[in-house]
Amino acid sequence: MKNLAPLWPGHKRIAVIFNVCLEAWSDGKAPGISPMGNPLPAGVIDNTAISWANYGAKRGIYRLLDSFAKFNVKASVMTSAVLAQRHPQAVKAVAEGGHEILSHSYAMDVMPAMMNEIEEKQNIQRCTELLQNVSGRKINGWLSPRATPSANTARLLSEAGYRWYGDTLADDLPWIETYAGQRIVAIPLSTDVNDMPSMKYGTPPRYMLDTFEEYLNILIKHTQGPAIIDVTTHAHIFGRTRGAYYHERIIEAASQSNEIWIGTRNDVAELYLNHPLDCST
Repeated sequence: MKNLAPLWPGHKRIAVIFNVCLEAWSDGKAPGISPMGNPLPAGVIDNTAISWANYGAKRGIYRLLDSFAKFNVKASVMTSAVLAQRHPQAVKAVAEGGHEILSHSYAMDVMPAMMNEIEEKQNIQRCTELLQNVSGRKINGWLSPRATPSANTARLLSEAGYRWYGDTLADDLPWIETYAGQRIVAIPLSTDVNDMPSMKYGTPPRYMLDTFEEYLNILIKHTQGPAIIDVTTHAHIFGRTRGAYYHERIIEAASQSNEIWIGTRNDVAELYLNHPLDCST
């Protein structure tokens, strides 16, 4: 497997991708975690967890979009397609801000790994149409809930015209896969800089900023070739005031660094697909 050129655009060694998870669950389904901690008895709908998750589309995404606009930074927004039905104004706001909208399946409980091939193909088509119709943008990328694909996901996405997918943690840098002559870029999702530890383990929000700064310092001092830092936040977690404050500090630090090129996942895919070097597996 050959990597891309030694440098990102602008002769930068490090690419930073801001991933925002704009997520929702199917009717009657709740997130598996919530601030309450203790689970309810089996069969009881956790309405508190549902309302906690609803914060993302109602309030959190707008706060994050304001931070990105302040520094003229574009993000890749993993969007549950059901939100095109429930909160179309939130999906439109993402598109109007110039951000990449990528499909995050229909809902967080709708995972490719639990579908047969026909069901998965129908789900891809449904999600694509919902998000494109509301956003007015072509949907080029896909990242499944939990980044958990089926054995067919990459092939089905390539057949549907997708340019990239992110359901892999197998490497540091992307590569190109080919299915029946159709090329699709696999862009790994790294988990180092993520707001989930704040939710799951109670780490203070500043921890995400500290982790970003530490990771950046390691890459600057100890690596030579190109690298990617994924900065991943959830609109219903760090879309809240305290988390958003530290997330904005990361945006500020990245935008002011001479070492960093900031791009979306679709930007990365286009670089790979249009690069003269062979980046295929």
